Amino acid sequence: MKYFLVVFDRVRGELLREEEFLDRAGALKARFAIERSEGLSADVEVVILGAESLEALRRTHARYFQTVGQLARSGLTRLTGA
Repeated sequence: MKYFLVVFDRVRGELLREEEFLDRAGALKARFAIERSEGLSADVEVVILGAESLEALRRTHARYFQTVGQLARSGLTRLTGA
C-alpha cells in the first residue's frame, strides 16, 4: 500500500499538490506540516489517501484529478453506455 498526500482547492476544482509516500507516518507528518505552515483556507482539502498505485487512486478518487467537465462526461458515459 502506498499513501498519497493530496491538496485540493474545492472552489477552483484544482489539484494543488500530490505526493506519494511509502509509509503512512511520513504522509501524515507531511500533511500536518502543510496544515501548520501554509495557512490554507477552509476551501482547501489536505488529505492522505491509501491505494496500491497512483492509477488506482485516480480511478477511485477521480474528483481530485479530473476537471468538472471530465467528471460529467464520464458520468454520462456510465449512464448511457456510450
